[in-house]
Amino acid sequence: MKEKSPSAWIAVCTSAELKGRPRRFVLDGRAIVIFRSDYGISALPDICPHRSAPLSEGRVIDGKIQCPYHGWQFDGTGRCREVPGAIGDLPRVRIPALAACESQGLVFVSAAPSSTSPYAGRLAGEDVVSAVVRSRTHSTILDVAENILDATHTHFIHKGLLRGLSARRHRVHVEITGGEGWVEARYEGEPRQDGLISRLLEGGRGVSIGRFMAPGIAEIEFWGAKRMNLVTTFHLRQETPMEVSGLGILCGPRDHGLGHLRAALFQPLFGIALAQDRHILHAASQNRTMFGNPKPVIGPLDILRASINAILNGKLPPVAGSPARIEMEL
Repeated sequence: MKEKSPSAWIAVCTSAELKGRPRRFVLDGRAIVIFRSDYGISALPDICPHRSAPLSEGRVIDGKIQCPYHGWQFDGTGRCREVPGAIGDLPRVRIPALAACESQGLVFVSAAPSSTSPYAGRLAGEDVVSAVVRSRTHSTILDVAENILDATHTHFIHKGLLRGLSARRHRVHVEITGGEGWVEARYEGEPRQDGLISRLLEGGRGVSIGRFMAPGIAEIEFWGAKRMNLVTTFHLRQETPMEVSGLGILCGPRDHGLGHLRAALFQPLFGIALAQDRHILHAASQNRTMFGNPKPVIGPLDILRASINAILNGKLPPVAGSPARIEMEL
């Protein structure tokens, strides 16, 4: 790992998606507008202080965002810079800005200034081929992150796609470690996931690693004998109490052009897997509501849930300072 320090930065889109027009995103029930200003990437609450219109429906003029209702303009710090038709002093009003930046082709925001650098992904900045997928799920970050990092459900929800083309299972050794703002599980003993995606994209396997990092990063690494073959990094954000958006990035080596072919295959195949996950997470969420939100039973293979939950609540994961080791069949 390059860095395992907790972070407040949340990735909301790719740099290429943020062009001339402002974009609206929702974080924890609050809408924000992101645009390119004279200050670089700027993020403001998506509400004009004049008559509450969404600024994201306006446009960017000379680095300032213009409200679509009466044309008031605000710079990247949120200060009002123009009221069309007004003569004299401008209203002394400023929209409180959020911290925003651009790193490794992604746009990040934070509710407060952060001394840590944004984390784009394990292979960010290296000579790789990447592809991007997006998903929105009726669930919580806890359930979505656990689902992404859970190896055992793939035999059933993704049968034939990720695992399950064969009934054979392998005994796998798992070590779970963690610290402030992170937890990861290292799997050894499975030659390769027995599914269509793995056969097409991954190649031989030595080790796989699944990790969660604050504030909402779920990442999986697949290692061959000598190098990393594939990495998927999901940047998750809770939009509303029961709606999670995800920006997923696949990275892999170029392999003399084969990497581009893998990336082209990855997007449609992984889109199917994401749809399968969205369905089961939504169905489970509806069921919990119908049955009075029963407390979930924690099984012997639910190795990361308690740690992810602790991190999301600002606590140390249970494995911090005391790694856990188990065996399972995958």
